[in-house]
Formats: sequence, C-alpha cells, structure tokens
Amino acid sequence: MQFLAHWARKLSWKETAISFQTTWDKVYQAVEYVVEWGLKHREIGPIFAMGVDEIQYARGHKYLTLVYQIDDLTRLLWVGQERTVETFEKFFQMIGPEVACKIEFVCSDMWKPYLKVIREKCSQALHILDRFHIVAKMNDAVDDVRAEEARKMRAAGHEILKHTRWCLLKRKKNLTPDQRFRLRDLLLYNLRTVRAYLLKEDFQQFWDYDSPTWAGKFLDDWCRQTMRSRIEPMKKIVRMLRSHRDLILNYFKARKVFSSGIIEGLNNKAKVTMRKSYGFRTFRVIELALYHTLGKLPEPEIAHKFY
Repeated sequence: MQFLAHWARKLSWKETAISFQTTWDKVYQAVEYVVEWGLKHREIGPIFAMGVDEIQYARGHKYLTLVYQIDDLTRLLWVGQERTVETFEKFFQMIGPEVACKIEFVCSDMWKPYLKVIREKCSQALHILDRFHIVAKMNDAVDDVRAEEARKMRAAGHEILKHTRWCLLKRKKNLTPDQRFRLRDLLLYNLRTVRAYLLKEDFQQFWDYDSPTWAGKFLDDWCRQTMRSRIEPMKKIVRMLRSHRDLILNYFKARKVFSSGIIEGLNNKAKVTMRKSYGFRTFRVIELALYHTLGKLPEPEIAHKFY
C-alpha cells in the first residue's frame, strides 16, 4: 500500500494503476490507508501562522475551504467542503481552543464567513488581508471600466480600446514589445479607462511602504483622490478598502513577513493535484488526494524505502 501511495504522489492514480498492473480502486485504498494513518499520528500544534482560502473544485459554485500552516512548517492542515461559517468552524473544532489561542498571524481574503470566524475563534491573532485578492479586485475594476467604455466607443465607430485588455492588466515588466507600444499610444488619450489604469498603477506604491502609519496615510490620500475621479468601479474599490482598512494595514504591522504568496503557491499545487486526477468525482477522493500531496503527513515505518 505504501509503495502504491508513494507513486500515486508522483503520477496520476490511473497512471499508477496501469504502471503496476493493478486497479484504480487499489490505488485509492492505498492512498486512503496512508492518509488516515498520517492524520491519526500527526501533531497539529503549535501553529504560529496560518492561511485560509477557497478553490473551486467542480462546476456550479462548488468550493473547498483549505487551511494551511505557513510558518516554519508549510503544509495543508485541513480541507472542508463549501466555504461557509459552519465549514470553517469545523477546523477550529478540530485543532481545539488550546492550539487556536496560540496562533499569532492569520492570512485570508475578504470573504465574510472567514472574517467572522477568525474574529470569533482567533481574535488574539494579527489578521492580514490577502494582498493578491486586493490587486485582483482592482484589476477587475479597471477591466470593467475598459469594457464599458469600449462598448460606447465601438458604437460610435471608434476602435481605440480594441485589443487593449492585457496592456492594462499585465505588469509593465511582463508586457510584450507590441503591448508596450500599444499602451504608450493609449496613454495619450484622455479616457476614463486611462484614468482608472493610472490610479491602479499609482496604488502599487502602497506595497512599498514599511511603516503602517505612512502606508495608512498613502491609502487615505489615494482613496480621496479616487473618490473624486467619478469612476464608479474605482469608487467601489475605495469603499472596500476603507471598510477593511485596519486589516489591510496589518500586512505592514507583520513587517510584510506573511502574505498571500505562500497560500497562492499552495493553491496552485492543489489545482495541479486535481487536474492530474483527470477529475475526481467525489469530495472524499479530492480530500484524500490533497492531504496526500500537501499534508506532509507521517507514514508508518517500513523495511524498504521507495525512490
């Protein structure tokens, strides 16, 4: 069983079954045995820093809640079905109040059920909002402005904004030469899209600050300037930033040590695990595969090692 489970971490379960002339069900049983043994014998605490995020695992808005340890030990701690308050509370029931009260840093996005549970179950921790999702929401706002203005200009017979989406959303260092020239020409026009883009680019200075005080001052100034822009999608971003101001500034209070970068990297590995499966059909199988790949679980002692 451990031999099959070892190779099931490297190959897809179907490829493992074919390679060793067995069945998919036997590989499943092997992984299930190793994972259950590992979950039973692993040590949960202490946890210094943790992160929580969701990923979609099936069509129809079906999500998994994934909780990671992101301090000296980086691993998957828990997998839950759906992304509700009740789901996330099960994680804290699993670790117990003694471990929960010693967590010092928590990273999450702005999903309200996560904010609520963290506030109730882990109030002593410094709660850091996910930088990745803030940047993603700002890109969405710029794209909304571009799409609306492009429709109006196209109706008037102008194609200035045609094929400009990625010129506006990609980082400058990642632009192709053609996109760089396209962006340079676009910035010559006094368009709402251009103003939204310049506001987004100006906000990137926010992440360069080290002091929470000066970062907060920049944030407030940027929000005031953006509210005067009369660009509704960008004003919506301002309202979001103001409502979560303290949690956003916790990124600087934590000296920028903890961020969403680690979580996004682990999420990518989780997505690769699910893609490699050729489509697991049930939550139970996905749960086993994720624990097996990302959980860093202990395994029973064996006489031989497999390479």
